[in-house]
Amino acid sequence: MKITRHDKPFATLTDIPEIGEQFPDFTVTNRAGEKVQLADLLNQPLLISVVPNINTSVCSLQTKHFNEEVDQYTGINFVTISTNTPEQQAQWCAAQNVKKMQLLSDVKQNFGQQTHLLMDDSSLLARSVWVINPDGQITYREVVSEMTNEPKYNQVLDQINQN
Repeated sequence: MKITRHDKPFATLTDIPEIGEQFPDFTVTNRAGEKVQLADLLNQPLLISVVPNINTSVCSLQTKHFNEEVDQYTGINFVTISTNTPEQQAQWCAAQNVKKMQLLSDVKQNFGQQTHLLMDDSSLLARSVWVINPDGQITYREVVSEMTNEPKYNQVLDQINQN
């Protein structure tokens, strides 16, 4: 899959997990510096919002939008993953007055490597959204081909409503 940035070629992704497949296991870091793995998040359906850099406008919009929408839902885990450090993510949360959202850091790039979402040598993750059932199976995925575009929020929320 080709990824563009401002309509210019940026990266090519291969072997991205498909709907119906098991989501790859991964390890990321939470705000407290603790390791978090996929199994830790699968006690109920899981929405993973992946952003390249939390400190950019589109990533910030995506994260805030999902935070506002998903707060209305019970029975779903929601996380945002980026390659920002836990400290950078905590600063973003403080600046945005976000208290409940769980941001997870892929600064060690394990998530990006396991999911094949790490874009070439940029050390950034491809913007994407995933819904995973408690068995670890992917029920929804959207990998946004233009980095400056937001995901299709309504389609993701429709999928959550079906779970």
